[in-house]
Amino acid sequence: MSRNLRLLLAIVMIAGLFAYRFVRDHHGPPAHAGAAARHASAPVPRRMLGRIAFTPCTLAPQFGAGSVEAQCGTLAVAENPALPHGRQIALNIAWVPADEEGTIAPNPVFMLAGGPGQAATESYPQVAPAFRDVLKKRNVILVDQRGTGKSNPLLCEDEQKDDAAAAEAIESSSPVDKAAKARAFAQRCRDTLSKTADLRFYTTTDAVRDLDAVRQAIGATQVDLVGISYGTRVAQQYAMRHPAATRAIVLDSVAPNALILGNDFARNLEQALDLQFGQCAKVPACARALGDPRSRLDALMTRLRTDPPLVRYRDAATNQMREEKLLPQHVAGLMRMYAYAPLASSLLPLQLKEASEGRYDGLMAMARMLDSTMAGQMSFGMQLSVICSEDAFGLKDNPGDATTLLGNQFADYLGAQCQVWPKGAMPADFHQPLRSNVPALLMSGEFDPVTPPRYGEEVAKTLPNGRHLIVRGQGHNVIGTGCMPKLFAQFIDRADAKTLDAKCLQAVPYAPPFTSFNGWEP
Repeated sequence: MSRNLRLLLAIVMIAGLFAYRFVRDHHGPPAHAGAAARHASAPVPRRMLGRIAFTPCTLAPQFGAGSVEAQCGTLAVAENPALPHGRQIALNIAWVPADEEGTIAPNPVFMLAGGPGQAATESYPQVAPAFRDVLKKRNVILVDQRGTGKSNPLLCEDEQKDDAAAAEAIESSSPVDKAAKARAFAQRCRDTLSKTADLRFYTTTDAVRDLDAVRQAIGATQVDLVGISYGTRVAQQYAMRHPAATRAIVLDSVAPNALILGNDFARNLEQALDLQFGQCAKVPACARALGDPRSRLDALMTRLRTDPPLVRYRDAATNQMREEKLLPQHVAGLMRMYAYAPLASSLLPLQLKEASEGRYDGLMAMARMLDSTMAGQMSFGMQLSVICSEDAFGLKDNPGDATTLLGNQFADYLGAQCQVWPKGAMPADFHQPLRSNVPALLMSGEFDPVTPPRYGEEVAKTLPNGRHLIVRGQGHNVIGTGCMPKLFAQFIDRADAKTLDAKCLQAVPYAPPFTSFNGWEP
């Protein structure tokens, strides 16, 4: 499987916590060099939370310079619940302690990462600023979902990931051949990982059981759940299975239980791009300078499918000049990932204009930077264990998607891979809506290309104590946007979304498109 197909599969339901957050000022806490330089002979202080022992650790971010000081520990759980004395998984857990100045509330906050395939301890530093007010009263608990992070990660390496010739050959092959190569990659991955894991037991249902084991081990009667992207599925499933233990839930970029991961991606991206590119028409300087970005994108994709150009560009990672053909998958992956963050997508209309005039180096450099940045950030094996167990039965081609940017490749490739991937059990009501009186705060970005606001509206219908907030002009993962951290903390404090004064969200501006390499118009 080429690096481009691997990239598209790796970004399924991603939480939006990637390199393109460089456009947002995180104001994250600084790293503490002294933690790494601690004298080897000095005793490591231990802190107990319930019956789990924790020691100091630093959570390094996937991107950016900010890190988070925390306490780290493990909890052993059975891989197969039917074999409690069989193979064990050491769940990697981080505890970010509450401020010690006041009384600490008994219900901790669990942050659930996206993907499927992201690790909570690796994702948290990017969103840590949004939790500052929450930490004034509550502990934050991060559990690397089994198969991710340091919880027996299910990682698969692609031996052709840096082979441009192989990528071009696969791109020019038939859909049947592409699916066959995707299936062969999954077989190799399965055979390697099956030596150390039973791949049937790395599903959402298994993760929910682990979360409750952690809750009991730390001595919490109830917990608050904060799910981001795929993590919203985990949060809803936990609330279904353990209602008495769920005090409140926060769902950021909502995935309904009924959703089949993969079926809507093409349509959702088209709608998001239309909305985001439509902003150019509303800015006279952009309309004059850049024309219609959507038409330029369609023309570019037509060219790339028939005659991909050889592009000379500077590699951002090495600063070296390289030559490589610009393929349709380069641009499709770039458009999809940049659409997650409208501040980043504001660069695209200008680059599409450059490409329309024969200058492709900007798009090529951006696509390669994306590819290198994404490498290793998703646990592909865990992702397949989740999707093949919970969604494969419902994957289908949509004839109307054939002419879209992504087409039906997600359904085709995932379907082919799930033919050979071991499948776990799923409760009969897994895809039923969460019907609960649990206090719930739901949030969506107006331009989200993967979990659009209509998903949040759907889930809110069966949560009478829930409220759905839509942040205008925003994409995927909005918990750190504008005044949302304040609203989020107020909700966790009161467990009442109805009384939140959310008028402050109206101050969140639209991201103006770049009209030149000097930036946007003042």
